[in-house]
Amino acid sequence: MILLNPKDHVRFYPDDESREIMQQTIAFFEKRGKARLKADDRERVWYADFLAFIKENQIFARLLTPPQYGGSGARWDTWRNCEFNEILAFYGLCYWYTWQVTILGLGPIWMSSNEGLRKKAAALLQDGAIFAFGLSERAHGADVYATEMSLSPQGDGTYLANGEKYYIGNANQAPMVSTFGKMADSGDYVFFSADYRHEHYDLIRNVTESQNYVAQYALKDYPVTEGEILSKGQEAWDAALNTVNVGKYNLGWASIGICTHAFYEAINHASNRRLYGMYVTDFSHIRKMLVDAYSRLVAMKLFTLRAADYQRVACLQDRRYLLYNPMVKMKVTTQGEEVINLLWNVIAAKGFEKDTYFEMAARDIRALPKLEGTVHVNIALIVKFMPNFFFNPQDYTEVPREDQPRHDGFLFQQGPTRGLGKIRFHDYHLAFEGYDLPNVKIFKEQVEVFRESLVMAPPSEEQQKDVDFLLSAGELFALAVYAQLILENGKIYAIEDALIDQIFDFMVRDFSKFALDVYHKPSSSPQQMEICLRMMRKPAVDEGRYTQVWDEVQRLNGEYEMDG
Repeated sequence: MILLNPKDHVRFYPDDESREIMQQTIAFFEKRGKARLKADDRERVWYADFLAFIKENQIFARLLTPPQYGGSGARWDTWRNCEFNEILAFYGLCYWYTWQVTILGLGPIWMSSNEGLRKKAAALLQDGAIFAFGLSERAHGADVYATEMSLSPQGDGTYLANGEKYYIGNANQAPMVSTFGKMADSGDYVFFSADYRHEHYDLIRNVTESQNYVAQYALKDYPVTEGEILSKGQEAWDAALNTVNVGKYNLGWASIGICTHAFYEAINHASNRRLYGMYVTDFSHIRKMLVDAYSRLVAMKLFTLRAADYQRVACLQDRRYLLYNPMVKMKVTTQGEEVINLLWNVIAAKGFEKDTYFEMAARDIRALPKLEGTVHVNIALIVKFMPNFFFNPQDYTEVPREDQPRHDGFLFQQGPTRGLGKIRFHDYHLAFEGYDLPNVKIFKEQVEVFRESLVMAPPSEEQQKDVDFLLSAGELFALAVYAQLILENGKIYAIEDALIDQIFDFMVRDFSKFALDVYHKPSSSPQQMEICLRMMRKPAVDEGRYTQVWDEVQRLNGEYEMDG
């Protein structure tokens, strides 16, 4: 089974140490139990015991330290980090969040040429420290062009930092806060390290009501030496964006972990509750919602796992990950919302009860599409890749499953952030080869009509300036990319044809929905509207296929329930 089940945790690991980390983490949460998990959530308890566990077992140190700075087994290994992402979110977004923000905070450090700060970070990781990423500001959000944090030269080789940062996780306890600003004299961008313990570091408040500490902090004549500078100029700018390139990918895993735990609760509840003389799962609409939720969840995981493969093989000559990572961020996280909505309709009022995991899931799943750049920002990014994706493919060596135990050093040597429009992709048609399934065929026809529309009725000059129009067209493009990687990974993970075709049942429906959205845009031309009508299709109906997938869903009843 492709879904995580902590009580029957079977996954390939290339080394025993990686397996040990995951099993230790699962055991930590299972021992705590659901009652304690929920009580801490309600009371917004800072997760000191979790961080103590991380320190005692050197988990962040082993997972997030490059091998030249860490002990035995230390490496930044995307394959095993994916699993850790999923496990943490399975038990609670707050635990995932402190890990995620540590990843973001370490990005500018491992990308820096400042050897002293790199060694300092490694030592702090071994001491159980967490890290923070001081990028966004209250007035500007993540608009880094407008950052007001300034670093003023003092004439003796030192600087004074002044300004505020806002919505910065872990900034209450991070001894290295990677802080982004501008040089007061030149206006050049700069990254420097700040310490929450310094007297000129003003920790103003936690801006959220949660177990996390999401800080507003101010630096007031905070002294900075040259040795505390991480990067300047173009290097600082690239470090900011390249760090987000890495970090935004993790949000998809958070959605997958949350949805998986919520799915177990929903199927357990519905399968064992009787209404009107029937089990809830005997109702046809309940079965449909559970099949749809399951199909969407499996698709989320297939896509995100496959995106990791391309992230691991990335180099300056192959930057396809720069499309797939924002796709994980915008598509997988919004699919997570869809899954929770479906499951909530299954368990209904049960989803509000304070002793359920689902009550947390329904709240937390909303955050993920809105972190590390909104869905809209990431759609605007991916449409830059659309011309080359559809019309200018390049031959690449086929990428296998990348599960080898190695350090992914390129993530910290990504180079300049420009030139996105020049990145080329392998032919998406290849993914459809070998699939003789009705809904896969229908979906492929829909994509081909969309591709035709880009030639026969491309967006006008006015439409290209209309963000609302481009976002809807971007959703259609996103579905084509989503399908490609799902189909590739369907073969790698030997997913049965019935489930693949059921996944494409909702893919056909979703494509039709977004085509209708483009049709209804005020600026849509008659020709564009006619093409949109051709994109709207009904999925192929196959009762045998549907029943086979439902049986797979029903077998999950009782497979997992958190104790305590």
